[in-house]
Amino acid sequence: MKTTAAVVEAQGAPFELVEVTLDDPQLDEMIVRIVAVGLCHTDLSVQRGSTPFPLPAVLGHEGVGVVEAVGSQVGNFTPGDCVLISFNSCGACAGCRAGRPVYCDHWTELNLLGGSRLDGSAPITHGAGAMHGHFFGQSSFAHHALVQARSAIKAPDDIDLDVLAPLGCSVQTGVGAVLNVAQPAAGSTLVVMGAGGVGLAAVMGAQLTAVSRVVAVDVNPARLELARELGAADIVNATEVDVSKAVRELTGGVGADYVIETSGRLTALEDSIASLASASTCVVVGAPPLGSTISVDVPDLLVRGIRLLGTNQGDSNPQLFLPQLIELHREGRLPFDRLIQRFPFEEINDAAAQARDGSVIKPVLVMP
Repeated sequence: MKTTAAVVEAQGAPFELVEVTLDDPQLDEMIVRIVAVGLCHTDLSVQRGSTPFPLPAVLGHEGVGVVEAVGSQVGNFTPGDCVLISFNSCGACAGCRAGRPVYCDHWTELNLLGGSRLDGSAPITHGAGAMHGHFFGQSSFAHHALVQARSAIKAPDDIDLDVLAPLGCSVQTGVGAVLNVAQPAAGSTLVVMGAGGVGLAAVMGAQLTAVSRVVAVDVNPARLELARELGAADIVNATEVDVSKAVRELTGGVGADYVIETSGRLTALEDSIASLASASTCVVVGAPPLGSTISVDVPDLLVRGIRLLGTNQGDSNPQLFLPQLIELHREGRLPFDRLIQRFPFEEINDAAAQARDGSVIKPVLVMP
Protein backbone atom coordinates (compact mmCIF):
# COMPACT_ATOMS: atom_id res chain seq x y z
CA MET A 1 0.00 0.00 0.00
CA LYS A 2 1.06 3.59 -0.56
CA THR A 3 1.37 5.98 2.36
CA THR A 4 3.04 9.26 3.32
CA ALA A 5 6.22 9.15 5.38
CA ALA A 6 8.82 11.58 6.72
CA VAL A 7 12.09 10.57 5.06
CA VAL A 8 15.65 11.54 5.99
CA GLU A 9 17.60 11.32 2.73
CA ALA A 10 21.12 11.83 4.07
CA GLN A 11 23.04 12.77 7.21
CA GLY A 12 21.98 16.24 8.37
CA ALA A 13 19.09 16.47 5.89
CA PRO A 14 15.65 17.63 7.06
CA PHE A 15 12.64 15.35 7.24
CA GLU A 16 10.80 15.37 3.91
CA LEU A 17 7.23 14.15 3.47
CA VAL A 18 7.09 11.81 0.49
CA GLU A 19 4.94 8.97 -0.80
CA VAL A 20 6.36 5.51 -0.08
CA THR A 21 5.07 1.97 -0.51
CA LEU A 22 4.69 -0.50 2.35
CA ASP A 23 5.27 -4.17 1.65
CA ASP A 24 2.43 -6.60 2.31
CA PRO A 25 2.47 -7.83 5.90
CA GLN A 26 4.25 -11.13 6.45
CA LEU A 27 2.59 -13.90 8.45
CA ASP A 28 3.36 -12.31 11.85
CA GLU A 29 3.07 -8.65 10.82
CA MET A 30 0.35 -6.00 10.82
CA ILE A 31 -0.29 -2.72 9.07
CA VAL A 32 -1.07 -0.02 11.62
CA ARG A 33 -2.55 3.35 10.74
CA ILE A 34 -0.50 5.72 12.87
CA VAL A 35 -2.53 8.20 14.91
CA ALA A 36 0.39 9.83 16.71
CA VAL A 37 4.10 9.25 17.26
CA GLY A 38 6.59 10.62 19.75
CA LEU A 39 9.81 12.20 18.54
CA CYS A 40 12.83 10.94 20.48
CA HIS A 41 16.46 12.02 20.57
CA THR A 42 17.40 8.63 19.11
CA ASP A 43 15.58 9.69 15.91
CA LEU A 44 17.60 12.90 15.91
CA SER A 45 20.86 11.05 16.53
CA VAL A 46 20.27 9.07 13.33
CA GLN A 47 19.43 12.26 11.44
CA ARG A 48 22.69 13.92 12.49
CA GLY A 49 24.76 10.77 11.96
CA SER A 50 25.64 9.90 15.57
CA THR A 51 23.76 6.60 15.24
CA PRO A 52 24.71 4.87 11.96
CA PHE A 53 21.30 3.68 10.82
CA PRO A 54 21.43 3.41 6.99
CA LEU A 55 19.95 6.30 5.02
CA PRO A 56 17.69 7.23 3.30
CA ALA A 57 15.25 6.03 5.90
CA VAL A 58 11.91 6.38 7.62
CA LEU A 59 12.47 6.74 11.37
CA GLY A 60 10.04 7.01 14.30
CA HIS A 61 9.72 4.52 17.15
CA GLU A 62 7.01 5.70 19.56
CA GLY A 63 3.97 5.02 17.42
CA VAL A 64 0.35 4.54 18.44
CA GLY A 65 -2.47 3.75 16.07
CA VAL A 66 -5.18 1.46 14.75
CA VAL A 67 -4.65 -1.96 13.18
CA GLU A 68 -5.80 -2.05 9.55
CA ALA A 69 -4.57 -5.45 8.33
CA VAL A 70 -2.97 -8.54 9.88
CA GLY A 71 -0.89 -11.46 8.65
CA SER A 72 -2.38 -14.94 8.68
CA GLN A 73 -0.53 -16.00 11.86
CA VAL A 74 -1.52 -12.96 13.93
CA GLY A 75 -4.08 -14.23 16.39
CA ASN A 76 -4.14 -11.62 19.13
CA PHE A 77 -5.05 -8.55 17.06
CA THR A 78 -7.80 -7.79 14.57
CA PRO A 79 -8.45 -4.78 12.34
CA GLY A 80 -9.84 -1.92 14.40
CA ASP A 81 -7.77 -2.65 17.51
CA CYS A 82 -5.98 0.36 19.00
CA VAL A 83 -2.33 -0.36 19.78
CA LEU A 84 0.84 1.24 21.04
CA ILE A 85 4.10 0.03 19.53
CA SER A 86 7.42 -0.59 21.19
CA PHE A 87 10.70 -2.19 20.13
CA ASN A 88 11.00 -5.40 18.13
CA SER A 89 12.48 -8.77 19.12
CA CYS A 90 12.81 -12.19 17.51
CA GLY A 91 10.78 -14.16 20.06
CA ALA A 92 12.96 -17.25 19.71
CA CYS A 93 16.39 -16.59 21.24
CA ALA A 94 17.39 -17.27 24.86
CA GLY A 95 16.73 -13.68 25.94
CA CYS A 96 13.26 -13.65 24.41
CA ARG A 97 12.37 -17.05 25.83
CA ALA A 98 13.48 -15.84 29.26
CA GLY A 99 11.05 -12.90 29.07
CA ARG A 100 13.81 -10.36 28.41
CA PRO A 101 13.10 -9.30 24.81
CA VAL A 102 15.16 -6.13 25.21
CA TYR A 103 18.22 -8.39 25.30
CA CYS A 104 17.19 -10.32 22.21
CA ASP A 105 20.17 -11.73 20.29
CA HIS A 106 18.97 -9.74 17.26
CA TRP A 107 17.99 -6.51 19.04
CA THR A 108 20.50 -4.28 17.27
CA GLU A 109 19.67 -5.34 13.72
CA LEU A 110 15.91 -5.49 14.42
CA ASN A 111 15.77 -2.03 15.96
CA LEU A 112 18.75 0.25 15.72
CA LEU A 113 21.09 -0.44 12.82
CA GLY A 114 19.49 -2.89 10.40
CA GLY A 115 17.11 -0.97 8.16
CA SER A 116 15.34 -4.13 6.96
CA ARG A 117 13.72 -7.32 8.18
CA LEU A 118 16.03 -10.06 9.45
CA ASP A 119 15.64 -11.88 6.14
CA GLY A 120 16.99 -8.79 4.36
CA SER A 121 13.71 -7.84 2.69
CA ALA A 122 12.71 -4.19 2.55
CA PRO A 123 9.49 -3.27 4.37
CA ILE A 124 9.39 0.11 2.59
CA THR A 125 10.17 1.13 -0.98
CA HIS A 126 10.30 4.51 -2.67
CA GLY A 127 10.14 4.81 -6.42
CA ALA A 128 12.29 2.09 -7.93
CA GLY A 129 14.46 1.42 -4.88
CA ALA A 130 14.35 0.18 -1.31
CA MET A 131 13.91 2.64 1.52
CA HIS A 132 15.50 1.75 4.84
CA GLY A 133 12.87 1.21 7.50
CA HIS A 134 11.86 -1.19 10.25
CA PHE A 135 13.38 1.34 12.69
CA PHE A 136 12.70 -0.14 16.13
CA GLY A 137 10.50 -2.55 14.21
CA GLN A 138 8.09 0.17 13.10
CA SER A 139 9.35 3.33 11.27
CA SER A 140 6.28 5.17 12.51
CA PHE A 141 7.07 8.64 11.12
CA ALA A 142 4.41 7.78 8.55
CA HIS A 143 0.67 7.58 8.11
CA HIS A 144 1.01 3.76 8.18
CA ALA A 145 3.62 1.39 9.59
CA LEU A 146 4.44 -2.27 9.10
CA VAL A 147 4.73 -3.79 12.57
CA GLN A 148 5.52 -7.22 13.93
CA ALA A 149 2.63 -8.28 16.15
CA ARG A 150 4.89 -9.05 19.12
CA SER A 151 5.93 -5.35 19.17
CA ALA A 152 2.37 -4.13 19.76
CA ILE A 153 0.33 -3.81 22.94
CA LYS A 154 -3.40 -3.24 22.97
CA ALA A 155 -4.27 0.28 24.07
CA PRO A 156 -7.06 1.09 26.54
CA ASP A 157 -10.13 2.89 25.24
CA ASP A 158 -10.31 5.48 28.04
CA ILE A 159 -7.03 7.32 27.25
CA ASP A 160 -6.35 9.29 24.07
CA LEU A 161 -3.82 7.51 21.87
CA ASP A 162 -1.58 10.56 21.49
CA VAL A 163 -1.09 10.64 25.26
CA LEU A 164 0.29 7.09 25.15
CA ALA A 165 2.91 7.73 22.45
CA PRO A 166 5.92 8.33 24.79
CA LEU A 167 5.38 5.01 26.55
CA GLY A 168 6.98 2.94 23.77
CA CYS A 169 10.48 4.25 24.49
CA SER A 170 11.05 7.35 26.66
CA VAL A 171 8.74 6.62 29.58
CA GLN A 172 9.43 2.90 29.84
CA THR A 173 13.16 3.64 29.69
CA GLY A 174 13.17 6.26 32.45
CA VAL A 175 10.74 4.55 34.79
CA GLY A 176 12.27 1.14 34.09
CA ALA A 177 15.78 2.40 34.89
CA VAL A 178 14.50 3.13 38.40
CA LEU A 179 12.04 0.30 39.04
CA ASN A 180 13.63 -2.55 37.08
CA VAL A 181 17.35 -1.75 37.28
CA ALA A 182 18.26 0.50 40.22
CA GLN A 183 15.52 -0.82 42.50
CA PRO A 184 16.43 1.79 45.12
CA ALA A 185 16.32 0.92 48.79
CA ALA A 186 13.96 2.69 51.17
CA GLY A 187 15.38 5.91 52.57
CA SER A 188 18.03 6.26 49.87
CA THR A 189 19.02 9.28 47.76
CA LEU A 190 18.62 9.07 43.99
CA VAL A 191 20.08 11.57 41.52
CA VAL A 192 18.79 11.92 37.95
CA MET A 193 21.29 13.39 35.51
CA GLY A 194 19.38 15.06 32.69
CA ALA A 195 15.81 16.36 32.82
CA GLY A 196 14.66 15.46 29.33
CA GLY A 197 11.86 13.02 28.60
CA VAL A 198 13.72 9.99 29.95
CA GLY A 199 15.14 11.83 32.94
CA LEU A 200 11.80 13.29 33.97
CA ALA A 201 10.24 9.84 33.58
CA ALA A 202 12.93 8.61 35.99
CA VAL A 203 12.01 11.38 38.43
CA MET A 204 8.39 10.24 38.24
CA GLY A 205 9.47 6.62 38.60
CA ALA A 206 11.36 7.46 41.77
CA GLN A 207 8.11 8.75 43.30
CA LEU A 208 6.79 5.19 43.03
CA THR A 209 9.50 3.97 45.40
CA ALA A 210 10.43 4.62 49.03
CA VAL A 211 13.48 6.80 48.30
CA SER A 212 13.79 9.69 50.70
CA ARG A 213 15.27 12.21 48.29
CA VAL A 214 15.42 12.81 44.55
CA VAL A 215 17.89 15.30 43.04
CA ALA A 216 17.54 16.43 39.42
CA VAL A 217 20.51 17.80 37.44
CA ASP A 218 20.25 19.67 34.13
CA VAL A 219 21.30 22.89 32.38
CA ASN A 220 17.77 24.07 31.54
CA PRO A 221 16.06 26.03 34.37
CA ALA A 222 12.54 25.39 33.06
CA ARG A 223 13.12 21.64 32.97
CA LEU A 224 14.59 21.72 36.46
CA GLU A 225 11.49 23.50 37.76
CA LEU A 226 9.30 20.85 36.14
CA ALA A 227 11.46 18.18 37.78
CA ARG A 228 10.76 19.85 41.11
CA GLU A 229 7.02 19.86 40.38
CA LEU A 230 7.22 16.16 39.53
CA GLY A 231 8.84 15.30 42.84
CA ALA A 232 12.53 16.26 42.89
CA ALA A 233 13.38 17.62 46.34
CA ASP A 234 16.48 19.40 45.05
CA ILE A 235 17.64 20.70 41.67
CA VAL A 236 21.17 21.37 40.45
CA ASN A 237 21.98 23.58 37.47
CA ALA A 238 25.12 22.08 35.95
CA THR A 239 26.07 25.41 34.37
CA GLU A 240 26.37 27.09 37.76
CA VAL A 241 28.14 24.59 40.05
CA ASP A 242 30.43 21.58 40.12
CA VAL A 243 27.84 18.80 39.99
CA SER A 244 29.59 16.15 42.10
CA LYS A 245 30.46 18.71 44.77
CA ALA A 246 26.86 19.95 44.80
CA VAL A 247 25.53 16.40 45.20
CA ARG A 248 27.93 15.73 48.05
CA GLU A 249 26.92 18.95 49.79
CA LEU A 250 23.26 17.94 49.49
CA THR A 251 24.05 14.55 51.00
CA GLY A 252 26.18 15.72 53.92
CA GLY A 253 29.40 14.86 52.12
CA VAL A 254 28.48 11.21 51.63
CA GLY A 255 27.31 11.12 48.01
CA ALA A 256 24.28 9.61 46.30
CA ASP A 257 23.12 6.03 46.72
CA TYR A 258 21.89 5.86 43.11
CA VAL A 259 22.49 7.96 40.01
CA ILE A 260 20.48 7.55 36.80
CA GLU A 261 22.47 9.10 33.92
CA THR A 262 20.09 9.94 31.06
CA SER A 263 21.78 12.73 29.12
CA GLY A 264 24.25 10.70 27.07
CA ARG A 265 26.99 13.25 27.80
CA LEU A 266 30.30 11.72 28.82
CA THR A 267 31.04 14.58 31.22
CA ALA A 268 27.71 13.90 32.93
CA LEU A 269 28.59 10.22 33.25
CA GLU A 270 31.92 11.14 34.85
CA ASP A 271 30.06 13.49 37.22
CA SER A 272 27.65 10.65 37.99
CA ILE A 273 30.42 8.31 39.07
CA ALA A 274 32.09 11.08 41.10
CA SER A 275 28.77 11.81 42.85
CA LEU A 276 28.33 8.29 44.22
CA ALA A 277 28.68 7.17 47.81
CA SER A 278 30.53 3.95 48.58
CA ALA A 279 28.66 0.72 47.69
CA SER A 280 26.35 2.70 45.42
CA THR A 281 25.04 2.35 41.87
CA CYS A 282 25.14 4.33 38.63
CA VAL A 283 22.63 3.25 35.97
CA VAL A 284 23.70 4.37 32.50
CA VAL A 285 20.75 5.15 30.24
CA GLY A 286 21.85 8.00 27.95
CA ALA A 287 23.49 6.91 24.69
CA PRO A 288 26.46 8.90 23.35
CA PRO A 289 27.75 8.23 19.80
CA LEU A 290 28.93 4.67 19.11
CA GLY A 291 32.48 4.07 20.26
CA SER A 292 32.34 6.63 23.09
CA THR A 293 34.51 5.76 26.09
CA ILE A 294 35.36 7.21 29.48
CA SER A 295 38.32 6.73 31.82
CA VAL A 296 37.48 4.99 35.09
CA ASP A 297 39.73 4.85 38.13
CA VAL A 298 39.52 1.08 38.60
CA PRO A 299 41.10 0.91 42.09
CA ASP A 300 38.62 3.57 43.26
CA LEU A 301 35.82 1.53 41.71
CA LEU A 302 36.99 -1.53 43.62
CA VAL A 303 37.71 0.12 46.96
CA ARG A 304 34.40 1.97 47.06
CA GLY A 305 32.38 -0.94 45.67
CA ILE A 306 30.83 1.14 42.91
CA ARG A 307 28.38 -0.61 40.57
CA LEU A 308 28.17 0.72 37.02
CA LEU A 309 25.16 -0.73 35.20
CA GLY A 310 24.07 -0.24 31.61
CA THR A 311 20.46 -0.67 30.61
CA ASN A 312 18.51 -0.73 27.37
CA GLN A 313 14.88 0.43 27.44
CA GLY A 314 14.93 0.25 31.25
CA ASP A 315 15.14 -3.57 31.08
CA SER A 316 11.48 -3.46 30.09
CA ASN A 317 9.31 -6.25 28.76
CA PRO A 318 6.73 -4.00 27.07
CA GLN A 319 3.99 -6.62 27.04
CA LEU A 320 4.04 -6.67 30.84
CA PHE A 321 5.48 -3.29 31.80
CA LEU A 322 3.51 -0.91 29.60
CA PRO A 323 0.08 -2.00 30.91
CA GLN A 324 1.41 -1.40 34.42
CA LEU A 325 2.54 2.10 33.46
CA ILE A 326 -0.83 2.81 31.87
CA GLU A 327 -2.57 1.80 35.09
CA LEU A 328 -0.27 4.03 37.14
CA HIS A 329 -1.09 6.91 34.80
CA ARG A 330 -4.80 6.18 35.12
CA GLU A 331 -4.40 6.38 38.92
CA GLY A 332 -2.69 9.77 38.61
CA ARG A 333 0.64 8.42 39.91
CA LEU A 334 2.57 8.71 36.63
CA PRO A 335 1.64 12.02 34.92
CA PHE A 336 3.81 11.61 31.83
CA ASP A 337 1.27 13.59 29.81
CA ARG A 338 2.86 16.70 31.36
CA LEU A 339 5.91 16.14 29.16
CA ILE A 340 4.01 16.25 25.87
CA GLN A 341 3.63 19.04 23.32
CA ARG A 342 1.65 18.18 20.19
CA PHE A 343 2.60 19.13 16.62
CA PRO A 344 0.86 18.39 13.31
CA PHE A 345 2.83 15.71 11.46
CA GLU A 346 3.71 18.11 8.68
CA GLU A 347 5.53 20.30 11.24
CA ILE A 348 8.00 17.53 12.07
CA ASN A 349 11.03 19.71 11.33
CA ASP A 350 9.79 22.41 13.70
CA ALA A 351 9.22 19.75 16.36
CA ALA A 352 12.72 18.38 15.81
CA ALA A 353 14.26 21.85 16.10
CA GLN A 354 12.48 22.51 19.38
CA ALA A 355 13.53 19.11 20.74
CA ARG A 356 17.13 19.87 19.82
CA ASP A 357 17.17 23.29 21.49
CA GLY A 358 15.45 21.97 24.60
CA SER A 359 12.37 24.17 24.40
CA VAL A 360 10.12 21.09 24.09
CA ILE A 361 10.60 17.97 26.17
CA LYS A 362 8.53 15.38 24.29
CA PRO A 363 7.12 16.38 20.89
CA VAL A 364 4.24 14.19 19.79
CA LEU A 365 3.38 14.32 16.10
CA VAL A 366 -0.34 14.00 15.39
CA MET A 367 -1.47 12.63 12.04
CA PRO A 368 -4.15 14.38 9.98
